[in-house]
Amino acid sequence: MQRFARSSCFLLGPFFAGCSLLAAPLTGGSSRPSDEATALLSPEARALVDRAFEGIDRERQLDVHVHIAGVGAGCSGCSVNPQMRSIFHPVKRLQFEIYLRAAGVRNVEEADREYVLRLVDRARAAPRRGRCRILAFDRQYRRDGSPDDERTEFYVPNDYVFRLCEEYPDVFLPTMSVHPYRRDALEELERGARRGATMVKWLPNSQGIDPSDPICDAFYDRMRELGLVLLTHAGEEKAVDSAGDQNFGNPLLLRRALDRGVRVIVAHCASLGQNVDLDDPRRGKVRNFDLFLRLMEEEAYRGLLFGEISAIAQYNRFGDTLELLLRRTDLHERLVNGSDYPLPAISALIRTGSLESAGFLSKEERKALNEIFECNPLLFDFVLKRTLHLPGGDGRFPASVFMENAGLRLPSR
Repeated sequence: MQRFARSSCFLLGPFFAGCSLLAAPLTGGSSRPSDEATALLSPEARALVDRAFEGIDRERQLDVHVHIAGVGAGCSGCSVNPQMRSIFHPVKRLQFEIYLRAAGVRNVEEADREYVLRLVDRARAAPRRGRCRILAFDRQYRRDGSPDDERTEFYVPNDYVFRLCEEYPDVFLPTMSVHPYRRDALEELERGARRGATMVKWLPNSQGIDPSDPICDAFYDRMRELGLVLLTHAGEEKAVDSAGDQNFGNPLLLRRALDRGVRVIVAHCASLGQNVDLDDPRRGKVRNFDLFLRLMEEEAYRGLLFGEISAIAQYNRFGDTLELLLRRTDLHERLVNGSDYPLPAISALIRTGSLESAGFLSKEERKALNEIFECNPLLFDFVLKRTLHLPGGDGRFPASVFMENAGLRLPSR
């Protein structure tokens, strides 16, 4: 049976307001431990998994985009905006419940620990697993350096991420999140680098960060000196409230970081929405993906600019974007893999039937992938992207995309 859902979590309307998704079939993942569920896969699904791991060195396999979240249970320090748990904000509350369900959380009061345990279970169940870069997520800050808690959608402290990486070193690697406007931004960068972080996570649209703001210059300079990589969202943001700051997702704003020598990974390859063409405002709005490609084609940014392929198979993104990324083999050495977990566990977002209809999957591949989704959505995301192929052809993402990229390693000192 074709796996699909009736609506996307970020296009929810009044019909869903006030209902609970904790019992709704919008998310995947067996209630069994993931290793047991994987063992029960059909021979066809197991064969697809085996094929996906061909050419993958488990010591270098890497998912650079895995979210950690929580409500503050168990002294994690995490928090979510009160609106996400309020009956007076039904769409945000529904969105929050979908994310909990996708992450395997059943008891909100134990949400932080359940989230982590389910993620570890799913990561360890892969036949030849690598590691996940788990992401901290800083508060929103005003330009004067003061925190803006009212506009902060969720918060994941750096210390919590470091603690989890120490607890599960076989699964996790740390990515810190530091807002460049905070008064202690440079000190926090240095502290995180000392603790082993090599990347910094931003979501400018929802964190209120203008990547082209001169206030960021000292921050960029210190990142370059420390050898840190910026993993930043670009393009339109749908999953987290962006409070009217979608323009901060314009890929061209990243020129300021690139021109100061910072290595930048553009999440999702900026594959959603439009923004003003800052190089020629007379053109009006241009697809963010096209603006990203323009940057990738600039020789000055070779070795500095990379694209990340999480979410590119989502039903509202794939189209000609996915086909072009598969076809552009000249870009593959600069692409890295991310899952954007827990989003792969939300069936509304990835419709294998649509991917089959568009020619990116065969009927047999779709059937096997649906089976894998039901047992382990994190494994599904990896196998899906290793299976996708050009319509009418066999062009696929190479194994190198799914392993550590040498151009992103911490420079030797």
